Amino acid sequence: MNHLQVRAGTPADLDAVLAFWKDAAEGTSISDDSDGVARLVARDPESLLLAERDGVLVGTVIAGFDGWRCHLYRLAVHPECRRQGIGSMLLTAAEKRFRALGGRRGDAMVLDRNESAHHAWRAAGYAPEPQWSRWVKHLDD
Repeated sequence: MNHLQVRAGTPADLDAVLAFWKDAAEGTSISDDSDGVARLVARDPESLLLAERDGVLVGTVIAGFDGWRCHLYRLAVHPECRRQGIGSMLLTAAEKRFRALGGRRGDAMVLDRNESAHHAWRAAGYAPEPQWSRWVKHLDD
């Protein structure tokens, strides 16, 4: 059997998602902990999208909408499952969610050094905007 489905993540999925990101995601984030992901799911229960094949986690994307902009984070597909349409399926689900919420443009956080991800994002119709830079201030001080 090879059944692939996308569903919203729940608090029960948090440990599995964090472990998955260690294997499948490029880089880490200050929010990659149980508290950070729990806050995400509590605030917006439909934002963490999980792809499962026969009940096994094979991909994730965070599709956050703040009421004005659509933000994509943590698109990750298990290394052994890449190039099988899982990332595309997750992005399609995220974009459907955004449209239903009234979103008009999706933006994605993509590491400059993650060249394999650049190909996937371009194939999905996304492009970098070189006139923008990400400015960050850590709030844990």
